[in-house]
Amino acid sequence: MLKVILLRHGETAYNADGNRYCGRTDIGLTEKGVAQAMKVFEALKDVQVDAVYSSPLQRARKTAAIASGNRPVITDERLIEADFGLWEGKTKEEFNAENPALWAQWMNNPEVARAGGTGETGGEIVQRVTDFFDELRHRHNGQRVMVVAHNGINRLYLAAKLGMPLSNYRRFDMENSAVSYFELDNENVLTLKKLNAGSI
Repeated sequence: MLKVILLRHGETAYNADGNRYCGRTDIGLTEKGVAQAMKVFEALKDVQVDAVYSSPLQRARKTAAIASGNRPVITDERLIEADFGLWEGKTKEEFNAENPALWAQWMNNPEVARAGGTGETGGEIVQRVTDFFDELRHRHNGQRVMVVAHNGINRLYLAAKLGMPLSNYRRFDMENSAVSYFELDNENVLTLKKLNAGSI
């Protein structure tokens, strides 16, 4: 069994500015984002963590470093945020005013629709994140790891593993630097233990 402490990175300027879509744009944490990561470290400092993994984007890497107490962070491209296509850098209100049909297509069937018209499909995102966790389950069987990634990919992966239609992925939210916790058993079944918690 694999035990996973799953985090979304701490707050960025895009998060603070009306939740602008920040996919592949590599921006750092705000002061609040750093403080959020420090809060996770304080909550988990006595919890055994056998390895720390992160998206290669700096907002996730820095969150991982702070939250883990500056342990070595292994980055993996499969944990990068979704490619949001034409939505990148815009709020939902802004891009919906430009082309409401793209959002409707995504919300109706994100598994095959391309985010922002030119980005990734939900199915592509789920596949790469699933590949990552499948590999992790074999590499760290019986261990607990910390994984720091992003709101979009975390929610799509969890929705898929919990048997939800991907169109329901927005029915739960992942707060910046809040602790979620799940287990993957030897049959690759996911059990979600915590969502947006203070600790495990």
